[in-house]
Amino acid sequence: MAEWSANALQTVNPGETIVFTENPVPCRRGLIRHRDDTGNFLLAGYVPRQSGCQCQRQRSANYLVDFGANIAIPEGGTVGAISVALTIDGATIPSSSMIVTPAAVNQFFNVSRAINAPVFNGCCESLAVRNTSNQAILVQNANIIISRPDLAVTR
Repeated sequence: MAEWSANALQTVNPGETIVFTENPVPCRRGLIRHRDDTGNFLLAGYVPRQSGCQCQRQRSANYLVDFGANIAIPEGGTVGAISVALTIDGATIPSSSMIVTPAAVNQFFNVSRAINAPVFNGCCESLAVRNTSNQAILVQNANIIISRPDLAVTR
């Protein structure tokens, strides 16, 4: 499991990604990479070697991505629906869309979503959280946790 956050208020333009600046829980396995002060993550498709027949082998690495933040319309913006969504390799995942409709500027709403993000064995895919609105938004207290439940160690 790894966690990134960005507590400071940031303005995110349409089509841009939310920037994560802190890494309170780093990934110690090297399966998740993050470029400092960006919103881009690289997920490795590492699948441990398994014994048994070919038909039972896992073909993808399964990540659980849990995101949450407060979003609002900035001063000078137009009151209406605003949204963010998770993207994989630049493609917006429709089921991850988080939409709110503030009644005024600077009125914050909390949005959150968790998705499963499979990555084919031996491949890598990029992950980000993008402003899918048609205007700039304010984002504060953004947090993303990325984990691999299939690699969890239990005792």
